[in-house]
Amino acid sequence: MDKLFKIGQIINTHGIKGEVKVYPLTEDINKFKRLKTVLVGGVEKNILGVKFQKDRVILKIEGIDSMNDAETYKEKYIEISIDKEPELPPDTYYVSDLKQCTVYDTGEKEIGRVFDVISTPNNDVYWIQQPKEVLIPVLRDIVLSIDINLKKIIIKPVGQWQDED
Repeated sequence: MDKLFKIGQIINTHGIKGEVKVYPLTEDINKFKRLKTVLVGGVEKNILGVKFQKDRVILKIEGIDSMNDAETYKEKYIEISIDKEPELPPDTYYVSDLKQCTVYDTGEKEIGRVFDVISTPNNDVYWIQQPKEVLIPVLRDIVLSIDINLKKIIIKPVGQWQDED
């Protein structure tokens, strides 16, 4: 089966005609406008309409025709297959792939597995929780290589991060 991405979660009903209110789990909420079909609770459904309301997406989905129907979909995830995603630019990775990687320094010392990726205005940060918490700024002079296939990220040793002055 293809790799699936959660792009939203149905959090509530919207109106009486079966629309659902979706909390987006994607940085690009306009993605909802481009999609013709999505998986809802693992079942492929056509998207019949898309509206935006503040930081939420309102979807009209095939087969959800009343408020009662919509109620049964609360908390279900909206997913898409990776093949519906555009190809990533060079040196860009899916967070789900990065979270499967283990970080090592250039001396092959294991730092830990990426728990999450934090987006900040200047750069992303890899958050390692185990064996001890480490926040790694994703900068070219710190993160030296990423190999998603080997699930391995190589960084400059932590003690050398400030030597760039």
